[in-house]
Amino acid sequence: MVKIFNEVSKRQKNFWNGCIFHPTDAIEDPWGKRILDQIAEDKACHTVRIYTMFEDIVSLDGEGNLCFDFTLSDLRMDYLTEKGYNLLLAYGGMPDCIARENCGKSSAAKGKTRYKGKMWNTSPPKTPEIWEEVCYQYTKHIVERYGAERVNSWYCQCFNEPDMPTFFMADEPWDTLRRVEEYVSMYESFVKGIRRAGTSVSVGGPTLAASTFFLEEFLKRVKEKNLEINYLTMHFYGTDPAYLNTGVHGLSVWGNIDERQRPKIEIIKKCGFGDIPIIIDEWGASSMGFFNKEECKFLMFRETEIYSAYYVRFIYFLIRSGLNIKNLLICLSGQHEMTEDFSGFRNFFTLNFIKKPIYNAYILASKLHENVLRCSADVLTSHPMQDDVVTVVPTKDDDGKYAVLLCYGEGNFLIPAEDKEETIEFEEDIVGKTVTIWCIDKEHTNPYRYAQKMGWKDFTKEQIEILREEGNMKPVYTGKATGKIDLHLTAGATFLITVE
Repeated sequence: MVKIFNEVSKRQKNFWNGCIFHPTDAIEDPWGKRILDQIAEDKACHTVRIYTMFEDIVSLDGEGNLCFDFTLSDLRMDYLTEKGYNLLLAYGGMPDCIARENCGKSSAAKGKTRYKGKMWNTSPPKTPEIWEEVCYQYTKHIVERYGAERVNSWYCQCFNEPDMPTFFMADEPWDTLRRVEEYVSMYESFVKGIRRAGTSVSVGGPTLAASTFFLEEFLKRVKEKNLEINYLTMHFYGTDPAYLNTGVHGLSVWGNIDERQRPKIEIIKKCGFGDIPIIIDEWGASSMGFFNKEECKFLMFRETEIYSAYYVRFIYFLIRSGLNIKNLLICLSGQHEMTEDFSGFRNFFTLNFIKKPIYNAYILASKLHENVLRCSADVLTSHPMQDDVVTVVPTKDDDGKYAVLLCYGEGNFLIPAEDKEETIEFEEDIVGKTVTIWCIDKEHTNPYRYAQKMGWKDFTKEQIEILREEGNMKPVYTGKATGKIDLHLTAGATFLITVE
């Protein structure tokens, strides 16, 4: 039995409903707009991260002077602001005309090229001054276009994954210390440029992929130079597909956090930044967003109930971790490279716009309230859990309405758990109140599992419509509470219970 008490353990604003929309320039296209329209309609994500894509904005005239054309940028930004999204803007990529070198281009895509053939120049800028001017002109433009009040509610970060040759200094893959020094110079110019625009927008970095050495050296220099930094950005990816293939690591929230993320947190504390807000501006249960089942058959979890349950347990961990998490943004990548509906790419919708379980988990999580309650199921270990476990995020608003999110599964979600009967009991008497239950499991809100069960492969138009309907989130129960709430839990199940 899980008992939910009236005691508030903490007040927690929703940090977990965010995404990075990739590729950014798909915002110009009908298929990209369709995705963003649906997310906005469902209120599934409040914050969206995009690249500024300076390569579409900056050029030089015949005399070598900087020129700016914001046409494409305005089209994207206008669309996002009209839909009501709060924004996290990653200042990049590097226009060829201001790059120190025109080599080391990055594709970072399954098809060996970025969307629309636009490659990421990994070179540092020619000079700190030219990077500062670009950051200034861009910030000045968005303040003039959207107003200081709105822009000041956004987040601006410098570049993307500078610790990785994939995105920064690809021709010098092993000189991490020089990469740090080049990035610190860029970050300093980035802050100067933004502050010249007269805005108090939050600035941050280093948008770290993985390197703890890079993180520590960056933070040391930020402190030495007394550079302004309002938050730290880093990526919290889980198991590498190569480890999934070999079975070296499973799909464990606790294991991934312990092994890959805890060392970063210790460095942040050691360097004197323990209280600074953290934005996890990219996350995924596994890395390599451009991989799918062709590289790793286990990535099919991205199509199933397993990803939903992982997400709920991840929220639970972060709420109770003691970290000052400001935002958590799932990376939607591989969207433009799909050739079939279910193949294990990391996104919310399939090729034919069928909603995946992970997307519906975002809809459910958006219904959580700010008052997090104490619960008899509260368990937080510092190692991967070995036993079947029910993870519960119980919340209540100031008007007395409950929203309880829970998931069930092994510590390693790829290991099937036995079915389990569970009872939810509230300390408060809820008899006569309206209870609504939503469910994502193998039998509910799960188009991929439904297609499997029906033996469908090459879908007809009629089958696609059936699968779209299957993917629409709808309650499995609504009625008056008689007391305790009984649930049948299967491996990877996610439930939301509301009581009003």
